[in-house]
This record gives sequence, structure tokens and C-alpha cells, in this order.
Amino acid sequence: MLTIHKLLPQGQGLAKVLLQRAATVELDWDVRQKSRFAATDSQGRELAIFLPRGQAVRGGDVLVAEDGSLIRAIAAPQRVLKITACATNGTAFDLVRAAYHLGNRHVPIELQPDHLKIEPDHVLADMLRSLHMTVVAADLPFEPEGGAYGGHVTHDGHSHHHHSHGAGHAHGHEHAHSHSHSHSHSHNHNHSHDHAPAQPAGGCGHAHAQPKAQGACGAGCGHCDHHDHAHHPGQGCGG
Repeated sequence: MLTIHKLLPQGQGLAKVLLQRAATVELDWDVRQKSRFAATDSQGRELAIFLPRGQAVRGGDVLVAEDGSLIRAIAAPQRVLKITACATNGTAFDLVRAAYHLGNRHVPIELQPDHLKIEPDHVLADMLRSLHMTVVAADLPFEPEGGAYGGHVTHDGHSHHHHSHGAGHAHGHEHAHSHSHSHSHSHNHNHSHDHAPAQPAGGCGHAHAQPKAQGACGAGCGHCDHHDHAHHPGQGCGG
């Protein structure tokens, strides 16, 4: 049995020829999201994986055994729901709105420019269809988005190392905009006049009344998954 404590994200630092020669192990997301598990590689060797807690294995990562053996991980195809915008009347915004609602439900989501993937869930599938999304079951590799404060996420072979902002992640945006504009403007013309505060050109983080979106429910309205709604031409899916 090979014991493994080390992982190289996407085989970083290894020569291409070494990656090509390495044994492989095909794992679905249910296994790869665990930091400790057993598996069998393409050469029939038993593997005992002990990674740091919270570290998931992504397709393309390379496991390094204690004896120096390299095993390249492959994301095994598994049953997922592939979510796309309506082919006729859908827009990129529809996909954003779907991701928003799924995020509110805290389910693992794979984000791609033209589609989303989630694990099978008939309740979520019905909710997505009520948003006029196209939902199709398929057997595909599943690489859900990782946590925002650590780890790496790989889509299309790219490795992204997220930086941590700390538990509060204030980002330095305090938004305590005093905007202390003294509008006394004392002119030597014996007339004083008050100036109405100028409206900011862009969103400043304060609560301004927002116009209602036309057609489909606006982003984040929270009602789209509870009732059907009609779309104006060119918006949404048209039923």
C-alpha cells in the first residue's frame, strides 16, 4: 500500500513527461472532497491518502506517495444536472440569477461561462425550470467552486489560488462616507441659496430606491422560485 500525504496542484513543477508516465486514479467528487480516503490506482496499487483537513483533490492534481511515486488524479464522470439559459430567449443574466438562487441554498456548484453544474436534486431542478432555465441530467466530471478563503479551484486545467481576507473580510470598505459638503457658499451678492446634495454618479453602498426590473423578476427578488411570471419579448425564456 502506498501512503500519500502530499499533493501538487495540477502537477505544478513537474516535467510533462513525468505527468504522462504517472499512474492515475479516477475519483468522483464525493471522494475527492475528502482529505482522507482509500483508492486503487491504474496499476492496481492500493492508496491510503492522508491530506491536510479541508484539502480537496481536483482533476489534474498529482498525489505524491512517501516512496516518491506519482499518481495523477482524474475527475471521474458522475451524474450531474447541467444548467443552461434558454437557447431561444435566454441571456447571460439568467445564468447569473440561477447561480444566485443556488448559492442561497448552499449547494456545491460548478461555474462555467455558459453553464452551471450541480449534483442531482429534483427540488432544485424544479426551481431552476421555474426560472426558465434548461436543466439536463448528464454524466460529466464535477468540479464545484471551492471556498473563497483557501484551496484551489480548477476549471479547464487552470489552477487558481485564492487569497484569504480573514474571518471578517472587511476588504477595507467601511462605507462610512461622511460626505460633509458645506454648501453655505457665502457670496458677496447679498443673496444666499441652499444647494440640494448632488446624487452620486454610481452606487455608493447606501440604500437608494431602485427601479423595478422589467419582465422577469429582478436579481435577488427572492420570489422567482415561488411563482410563474411572464416575460416581455427578448427577456427570459418565454415560458
